[in-house]
Amino acid sequence: MNEKETKGIFVTFEGIDGSGKSTQANSLLRRVQENGFNAVLFREPGGTRISEQIRQILLNTKHTEMVAITEVLLYSAARAQLTEEMVIPGLHENDIVICDRYYDSTTAYQGYGRGINMEFINALTSEAANRIEPDLTFLVDVSVDLAEKRSSTIGKRDRIELESIEFKKKVIEGFREIAENNPNRIVILDGSEDIEQLTDIAWNKIHTLLEKEGIEIAPEGNSESI
Repeated sequence: MNEKETKGIFVTFEGIDGSGKSTQANSLLRRVQENGFNAVLFREPGGTRISEQIRQILLNTKHTEMVAITEVLLYSAARAQLTEEMVIPGLHENDIVICDRYYDSTTAYQGYGRGINMEFINALTSEAANRIEPDLTFLVDVSVDLAEKRSSTIGKRDRIELESIEFKKKVIEGFREIAENNPNRIVILDGSEDIEQLTDIAWNKIHTLLEKEGIEIAPEGNSESI
């Protein structure tokens, strides 16, 4: 966050579907728990009653007629609800708030992928996130081929996962450009590497940030996922 008015630090995971970002988010949460810190994990879109209902609309494979502007507005609406209901309170109550996707996904998918005007994207995501910025973001980077191979093993795909290879290539390049433009916030993880090895890298970055912020281990560590 920009202004340190809260207790905790805000960490996000980004990447194309099939990159392994959700696996890494959960793995980091377990590592945080093992080290005695209080933490919560949320997913986007989702995390609240309203946001989960929006998620069902967004990912429904029957909604093939959804236009790009509707998509970006729905994602932003879900984020606004999550931020107000969960992220902000979570940062007041916990050492670490982890989010599986945040506004970088909107920039990559709807900006680079769909071609929506970037100035509009930036203004919209800023408002939807209540101007809250992650303290640290991990981009789990993989090739389209690897992402597709992994996604093919999970069973039924959602509307976004069924998008074309060309679209997904645009999204991946978008994420990489976002990372290049935000080197102080975004750490790139090679998603083809071993899960535990990547968790070690993420935890070392988190631990350094915790020390910098003066956040010490809570008397009784707690962890939960929403």
